[in-house]
Amino acid sequence: MRKGLFIITGLISSIIMSAQQSSLPDHLVAAGAIVKMEATGYAFTEGSSVNREGQVYFTDQPNDKIYIWDEYKGISQFIGKSERSNGTYFDKNGDLLACADLDNKLVKFTPKGEMIVLYNKGFDGKHLNGPNDVWPDLKGGIYFTDPYYHRDYWEDGHQMVQDAQAVFYYNPSGVLIRVIDDLQQPNGIVGTPDGKYLYVADIMGRTTWKYTINNDGTLSNKTAFAPAGSDGMTIDSEGNIYLTFGKVIIFNSKGEKTGEIELPEAPSNLCFAGKDRNILFITARTSVYTVKMQVRGVE
Repeated sequence: MRKGLFIITGLISSIIMSAQQSSLPDHLVAAGAIVKMEATGYAFTEGSSVNREGQVYFTDQPNDKIYIWDEYKGISQFIGKSERSNGTYFDKNGDLLACADLDNKLVKFTPKGEMIVLYNKGFDGKHLNGPNDVWPDLKGGIYFTDPYYHRDYWEDGHQMVQDAQAVFYYNPSGVLIRVIDDLQQPNGIVGTPDGKYLYVADIMGRTTWKYTINNDGTLSNKTAFAPAGSDGMTIDSEGNIYLTFGKVIIFNSKGEKTGEIELPEAPSNLCFAGKDRNILFITARTSVYTVKMQVRGVE
């Protein structure tokens, strides 16, 4: 699907975005920046991740597609069949990790679009709930959240069979370990660039938690970080954490709320994009948006 099918006129875009400008945190957003709609017309956008070149890959899960946004070339389709990929993240080799919940798999896509299944064996002899969001560590392991959201494309009779909505760690040896089992509905997940800490959002519990990452991939020192849940999450170069829950909510590294970014639609995920990593790219239901920032991303 070409970019032209989604673009709205500049006049309408300006009217829609001007209402959001007053809410932008000026200590983080570039001077004069506004929320800009890049494209619209999707079913439900999710899973924004930035590659080495600063391009963003994002999913339209109901339509089973993955798109690429380029700050100079606009939007193009990457692949048309992704097994209902949701959350994504690029690994150190440049492959796109994805939570493909059609059959509850953890997969990756090569730059050419080839899908490779990393894990599809379930846990404790039972299928997973539905892998949702993902973050790779520095050792080659992968953390992912596994909440249960019933999908209309699952077979009749499909139901939750796990005893918890959990967080898993797929370690470098190919073993799946359950590392969190006491949250109501874990969703967004992201780690610090030094690999020391992991943030996990309990979207139903309305809390984002911070954990210490141990050498074996297990977690310890569970600490309440922010009084808000989140869908997707990201971190900037100053250690600010960006949550998506009704709007973009920003907390500093101490867990203090420092700003919000309002959009015409509720956001679902976000990442820092562009060759300078100073463009905040936000997926939000039927559309995708950008905001020019003073700070940069760490991805």
